[in-house]
Amino acid sequence: MDSTAPLETMQRSRGEAHVVLGPRGLIDLAQAGSAKAMLPRMTAGLPEIVFLNTSGGLASGDRLGFGVELRPDARALATTQTAERAYRATGAPATAEVDLTVGAGAWLDWLPQETILYDGARLHRETTVDLAEDAGCLLLEMLVLGRLAMGERPARLDLRDRRVVRRGGRVIHHDALALDHDALARLPGAAMTGGAPALATLALIAPHAPDLLPAARAVLDEPGVEAAASAPPGRLVIRLLAADGWPLRRQINRLLRVLRPHPLPRIWQV
Repeated sequence: MDSTAPLETMQRSRGEAHVVLGPRGLIDLAQAGSAKAMLPRMTAGLPEIVFLNTSGGLASGDRLGFGVELRPDARALATTQTAERAYRATGAPATAEVDLTVGAGAWLDWLPQETILYDGARLHRETTVDLAEDAGCLLLEMLVLGRLAMGERPARLDLRDRRVVRRGGRVIHHDALALDHDALARLPGAAMTGGAPALATLALIAPHAPDLLPAARAVLDEPGVEAAASAPPGRLVIRLLAADGWPLRRQINRLLRVLRPHPLPRIWQV
């Protein structure tokens, strides 16, 4: 065998799934590659969309896309079947895109399960939400830095995670997080995240969102979780830090029960 011959390029995972719902149910479903979308029966009258990445995680060069479009007056919950995993990458980063469109009078809860970043992971992800003038949404993002049960704390990362919400084409919410190995080296103990390897952001985008600030703050007392809530005009933003994913999930569950009238996603392990 010629040792100078180039190694065979490894196959990369590609997946896209897009769901269109109206007030009377499913209008269109398109899926390709490793991305799948399931629509189980409604919970308390709210349609659920469950996305799945059948590749089992995101490695170097993988691409994944999820999309939801809600037509006027539709309401839905979208989540993921399990935690997403970003594995160690030696080449190009994995990329993920989430595109959410919420029509007039419609409402979307985007409540994916956590993303676990392995040591050496490279993940570039962007979530964009386009709201009609009288539409609203609830957005959750959970990150776990390392396989905590194995005592892993990442020494090298390349994370670019951005969420942009537009209403009528105008940006009304922008939230971005960047972590790389240089930042981790300059900030021992992951000081950028307060030393906590599990973190989350919950954002409610609606005219009534600031009215829920007292109710949200009243339940921010889960042991092992640090949290803060603020209410800019038309928004309620809650940021959470924890030493482990389970107390973080318990705190989020309590918040969701006061911020929304529907049960928790059935697919979640609670």
